[in-house]
Amino acid sequence: MADFKSYQQHENLNRLTNIVAIGGGHGLGRVMSALSFMKERLTAIVTTTDNGGSTGRIRMEHGGIAWGDLRNCLNQIITEPSTASALFEYRFRGNGELAGHNLGNLMLKALEDMQIRPTEAVNLIRELLHVRSFIIPMSEQPVHLAAVLNGGSSVVGEVSVDSLTELPKSLFLVPYATATPEAIHALQNAEVILFGPGSFLTSIMPPLLLPEIAEQLRQSHAKKIFIDNLGTELGPAATLSLADRIQWLHEIVGQPMIDGAITSTDVTMDPALNVTVLAGRLNADDIAYRHDRTLLCAAIDELVGMLYTPQEEEIMPPFAEM
Repeated sequence: MADFKSYQQHENLNRLTNIVAIGGGHGLGRVMSALSFMKERLTAIVTTTDNGGSTGRIRMEHGGIAWGDLRNCLNQIITEPSTASALFEYRFRGNGELAGHNLGNLMLKALEDMQIRPTEAVNLIRELLHVRSFIIPMSEQPVHLAAVLNGGSSVVGEVSVDSLTELPKSLFLVPYATATPEAIHALQNAEVILFGPGSFLTSIMPPLLLPEIAEQLRQSHAKKIFIDNLGTELGPAATLSLADRIQWLHEIVGQPMIDGAITSTDVTMDPALNVTVLAGRLNADDIAYRHDRTLLCAAIDELVGMLYTPQEEEIMPPFAEM
């Protein structure tokens, strides 16, 4: 087990010019927060299939993409708290029509209704909140996650998929959607691509179901790292081991791609997967099932160093911040 406590520097991450994180929910937000020092060198490709909570209510009544994970990602990477950031994260209380709604979701939905591209809407909020890292929706078209069950029937919606009592046979998106051009560009330039942590089927998998993203992952020479959850997640993916999750990713993309994995427990990995595993304590002191930002950053930095060969490191000059 690795010890990340005394890890202070980010010598490997500081040599990268482009790192991409794929996922959704609190897991992706945690990664973005841990790596916020990378600023413009960091990009998130965010899942937009949520249909629960405030986001689900907005989608059911007004249509559009799922804004909740984008809003959460923006909020977690804020480095300069302000009245604007507090306003963006404000959630209405009480029993009225607005009860439970998040003002940030409503602001983003309003921009969408004003015919502003979702990616541009996020950029406007980024400027308002002084967020320098890039946050990109996986698609700008309204889309839902769906699953085919072992009996041949199907369910539609993240909430329904999360409620399954057994693993689905397969996942797909409805209706057909295309990836955001900015997401494809980010993947084309990435040196490291991170997946997770988060709900495996409903946060990590949806972007990979977009054909253009799967194609870019097949073509990419970036080092690809899977970050495992700290505890057993609720839902059908609870039965999947770390090796099982990696195998699912490979099957969705169409070829082996994961180079390394970060986990909090010692695991025996199938040598055939050819995945470098880094294990160590990663949990936050206040909430055991959430990653400590400093420890997570240290683990990512260390694994990046383990994955790059000396020859590859020679062509990665140290990053000099302007």
